[in-house]
Amino acid sequence: MEGQEGTQLPQLVLAHKLFLLRHPDVQDIEKVQLKDEVFTFVKANDMAPLYETLVADSVLDMDRSVLDPMRAKIDEEQKKLDEKIADAEENLGESEVREAHLAKSLFFIRISDKEKALEQLKVTESKTVAVGQKMDLVFYTLQLGFLYMDFDLISKSIDKAKNLFEEGGDWERKNRLKVYEGLYCMSTRNFKKAATLFLDSISTFTTYELFPYDTFIFYTVLTSIITLDRVSLKQKVVDAPEILAVIGKIPYLSEFLNSLYDCQYKSFFKAFAGLTEQIKLDRYLHPHFRYYMREVRTVVYSQFLESYKSVTIEAMAKAFGVTVDFIDVELSRFIAAGKLHCKIDKVAGVLETNRPDAKNALYQATIKQGDFLLNRIQKLSRVIDL
Repeated sequence: MEGQEGTQLPQLVLAHKLFLLRHPDVQDIEKVQLKDEVFTFVKANDMAPLYETLVADSVLDMDRSVLDPMRAKIDEEQKKLDEKIADAEENLGESEVREAHLAKSLFFIRISDKEKALEQLKVTESKTVAVGQKMDLVFYTLQLGFLYMDFDLISKSIDKAKNLFEEGGDWERKNRLKVYEGLYCMSTRNFKKAATLFLDSISTFTTYELFPYDTFIFYTVLTSIITLDRVSLKQKVVDAPEILAVIGKIPYLSEFLNSLYDCQYKSFFKAFAGLTEQIKLDRYLHPHFRYYMREVRTVVYSQFLESYKSVTIEAMAKAFGVTVDFIDVELSRFIAAGKLHCKIDKVAGVLETNRPDAKNALYQATIKQGDFLLNRIQKLSRVIDL
């Protein structure tokens, strides 16, 4: 299941097509082509377990003349693999036994039989001594996790990989793990940690099996914009040569990043609108689409207001290229949610900022955390008393 350098895993390409096939915003005419592509790939790789799942989900139509030959091929291939394992155990050495078990693991991964693949990977691990080879098995498990978006499996595999690295392990695999963990963090809405891990991996990126380098830069910029301060954003993203080399290939991304940093808010909103479709149709970002949209707007509104003690709503609307009513409604929501520190004087048509000082904010946070800790202690004491 390991992609060649520069090539995304076919199974993950298939997973993305299945995601688009189920997406309500994808045109029906595109879905017809996607359905044909999915069926062709499933049939070519004898993915009977996935075929049955897709039939049950009404994504594909049941065709016994397709399923039965797939099942027959799977049984035949499994029989050959079992014979190779038996032969290796009887006549060959430990490394050959391990290779035979690994071949069976990769076979189950190819046909998308998740449970059998995980079971066989455990058997293969029991035959494996070298830390590097054990790490490779963890990467196979992580790829399965991302294929099925099984976050529990991914989390446990990442922890397992970190424990293995304590025994040893090379830098290439450690750097690959950073990207896997970054993708997991982004998929579970921990954008801050995702940005840190992605930025650490920019110059050492080799995980083409997950996604192309352009996509990696896309994720890096998106996660960095909502988590880094202006100084860090300039140093690590805006001026990063690795990002500069690629960012122009991704529609709207360069304008999105640079217009934010250069305070060109009208251009920023245009680029932002252009990027929404890409974010919405991304398999990993789609569940967080609304959240990400809110966070980006919080960043840009906060940056604009930071320059003023007070500013007219009309001036802000003009800067963003939107109507006064739109800004009024937008800011009202963000102020009510505690995202922006300002107040609206509707009569005068003015926004007045009331940024809390750092010491006061720290004091309030300490009080809040103290109350939370006391409540936990009280609950614990009641349990102990019982």
